[in-house]
Amino acid sequence: MKKSMFSKISASLLLLASLAGAVACSPVKRGEYAAGSATVFCDDGFKTILDEEIEVFEYSYPQASIIPFYVSEGAAIDTLMADGTQAIITTKQLTKEQIEYMKSKFKRVVRQNCIAVDAVALIANKKNPVGALSMKEVSDILNGKISKWNQLAGNDTTAIKIVFDNAESSTVSYLRDKFLPKGKKLSETCNSFAQENNAQVFDIVKTDPNALGVISVSWLGEDLSVAKKVPMDQRMEDYSNQNDTIASKLTSEVNILKISNPNEDNDFSPVAFKPYQAYIYSGEYPLVRKAYMVSTASNSTVLHSFYVFMTGFVGQKIISKTGILPYHMNPRVVELK
Repeated sequence: MKKSMFSKISASLLLLASLAGAVACSPVKRGEYAAGSATVFCDDGFKTILDEEIEVFEYSYPQASIIPFYVSEGAAIDTLMADGTQAIITTKQLTKEQIEYMKSKFKRVVRQNCIAVDAVALIANKKNPVGALSMKEVSDILNGKISKWNQLAGNDTTAIKIVFDNAESSTVSYLRDKFLPKGKKLSETCNSFAQENNAQVFDIVKTDPNALGVISVSWLGEDLSVAKKVPMDQRMEDYSNQNDTIASKLTSEVNILKISNPNEDNDFSPVAFKPYQAYIYSGEYPLVRKAYMVSTASNSTVLHSFYVFMTGFVGQKIISKTGILPYHMNPRVVELK
């Protein structure tokens, strides 16, 4: 592995992670959960998911403590590869070479499980007249071929201000790989602006009519915000309800753009879709990627217990409340207005 893999993570962060990484090592029987504390490093795009997962897990198992660190996707993977944490949430699985390295270097067994299918959403200010984009228009915007709003709709000759979370986030990586020439960065596109996190992207778009925000759809679901106002015992009852629908409402504070993808498979249909769960599931919304939980934690540890929780029914139900699609649950709502 490269000696510089940790260059982007401060020494103080690593020290805190290592101190918090102590886990219980006493045997845990099947169906039981371990006590102790541990860290999880997570891309900021999935912060809303992980915050609620941790809160519910710790409520259910008071002797367990999960400490999250929200960093770039690259930093999360680097931390895992240096054994600075034993669990990450990312849009990339470890390669065979990375798995072998963890086994030979640290005697770690890698478990990785898809926990969700996320959508990358494009959002605009409520005053912006643009309501839909084609995949070609998205490509042209990100490559600088479309630079002004009047090239899309209306008479506004103002430049499109592309706003994204940070240059090394999983969202930016996804758009770069999908739309940009090899070696080009989204930050190199004219009039693009990196922020610190998804929350800042959302806030800028709410106030700036010229902003075009790039954000994970998990930040746009209203159901989780509503759920957090409910006492935890009632939330637990809802999360455990196996007969409940999982479709989520999306926020109305910003304009969530519809995306079309005319191609041979859909007879070049110009119909555009918002990133609702049903359209993510059907594949009609085109900007989707998988999210994984990767763990190197041993059995009988609190992190392995949290891994089992995240991939189980309640953990998946929590994900459904954020607006993205839980990987192990199929949506029951197929028509959304």
